[in-house]
Amino acid sequence: MQVIYNQVADDYANLPSCDMRVDSDMARPREFDEGDVLDAAVECFWKQGFEATSMRDLIERTGITGASLYNAFGDKRALYQRALDHYVAGSIAERIRRSRELPPREAIESFFADILKRSLGDRQRKGCMLVNAAVDVAPHDPAFQKIVAAVLKHLETFFLDCVRAGQADGTITLASPAADLARHLLAVLLGVRVLARVRPEPALLKGAVATALAFLDGSGRGHDARAGQALSGRGAR
Repeated sequence: MQVIYNQVADDYANLPSCDMRVDSDMARPREFDEGDVLDAAVECFWKQGFEATSMRDLIERTGITGASLYNAFGDKRALYQRALDHYVAGSIAERIRRSRELPPREAIESFFADILKRSLGDRQRKGCMLVNAAVDVAPHDPAFQKIVAAVLKHLETFFLDCVRAGQADGTITLASPAADLARHLLAVLLGVRVLARVRPEPALLKGAVATALAFLDGSGRGHDARAGQALSGRGAR
């Protein structure tokens, strides 16, 4: 399982935190922290979506001039890509890193417990920025389709590694192929994140996840209570 953790971390954890190069229009060092600017851009795009977010919105939210924003990050599309990378590094890759020390079955349960906590605590119903990009941007932009697909593939591989390890240690059923179980977990993950934006109902979301976890035991029957207890008892950021 270590390979996928390292791959995700390498791809998304190396963003610069501070840039003091010279702005061409101002001929002086930058005086802003790129990490803070990207955090602000993430919040803006995440809440409003790509199309509804204007450069004026980004200038107001980040607190830097339009010239500085363009010089540092390019146009709105380029900034959106940087913001999406920043989000993935701080959210999805970090969630995988937190799970990596756990046994495989517990790693999956912990991952989904965190998803449920974030989904049910999302008062603004922003959902997942990656899933939002998959629905709103990727269908109309081939480059973003590839970016989103690559992250989803990382998630699928994470689940696949967990399932294979769990099948090897006896904590996950051998009745279904590991690849099928991994794809099912990915589908449930995306479904929960979409549902949470319009129907953030605990019974609905917890029920979907508990059933998915129960399938890891075989028929999906007899272990629903255990899955529900695991989801209710775990904490996450």
